[in-house]
Amino acid sequence: MTAPLRLGTRGSVLALAQSGHVAEALTAATGRPVELVEVVTAGDRSTAPVQRLGVGVFVSALRDALNAGEIDFAVHSYKDLPTAAASGLHIPAVPPRQDPRDALVATGGRTLAELPPGARIGTGALRRIAQLNALGMQFEVSPIRGNIDTRLGRVLGPDADLDAVVLARAGLTRIGRADVITETLDPMLMLPAPAQGALAVECRADDHDLVELLARLDHAPSRAAVTAERALLATLEAGCSAPVAAYGELAEGETGEEIYLRGAVISPDGSRDLRLSRTGTPADAAEIGKALAAELLELGADSILGPEGHAGPGTQQLGSTE
Repeated sequence: MTAPLRLGTRGSVLALAQSGHVAEALTAATGRPVELVEVVTAGDRSTAPVQRLGVGVFVSALRDALNAGEIDFAVHSYKDLPTAAASGLHIPAVPPRQDPRDALVATGGRTLAELPPGARIGTGALRRIAQLNALGMQFEVSPIRGNIDTRLGRVLGPDADLDAVVLARAGLTRIGRADVITETLDPMLMLPAPAQGALAVECRADDHDLVELLARLDHAPSRAAVTAERALLATLEAGCSAPVAAYGELAEGETGEEIYLRGAVISPDGSRDLRLSRTGTPADAAEIGKALAAELLELGADSILGPEGHAGPGTQQLGSTE
């Protein structure tokens, strides 16, 4: 019998669900058995805010295990990956992307518009905090950490201390908790993080047989959208505390398929909110992202990001999907 492929994963409920889904899809597509290997990361061991922990906090241990030959491939929440390519590693597959929008879970089944001024909203992303503040609805927005169940407990549990939390819809869907969503937030109100809802399947670049095998799971439209979003992020050179958002959608245009990319840079207090869009062909996905970032920089995105928002090319890490 063929030995199972070793798939490295974080041990959180969400990470196991994501990795299990990829394992099942790979076995269905190729017949190869897959076993999950749990890897503990620095982000899992710490309760500090993601912005303080630094770039790649949920990624480096998995990549170390790959390079050491302890696992054959890994599955990441794509938005957790630094934009710089990792030496010796390759991403042969971006499976079909889940809904990238953010979701509200509020007490009493309320929507964002039904929450009163002063409502306490928790979220783990500065991008969400900035956009909630930009709405001018006078919410009390608090940074929170923890896995999905921990965050939901802050609203739905017996010791709830928040009126609402904002999470990635994709994460809730993947663990079977979409039923708790009280509103899926329109990107006009809450633009997602670059690559939110997408997975990255990574292996060693010199494992050519596995690269070819994993490529069976690649979904070209999802890869094109994520490529545009992450090119914007890389060009902005934004650090892990920067509130940067991007969302690429593929649609049929007059001359064929097009990418419609929206990007935003928002100050944490919501007082400055730069939003632009650009279109182009999927083949030019990276160039679309770079061009949109350049336009944002021309309008002053640099002054919003500030020196702390820049961590050098390819170092962005916006935090865990959870």
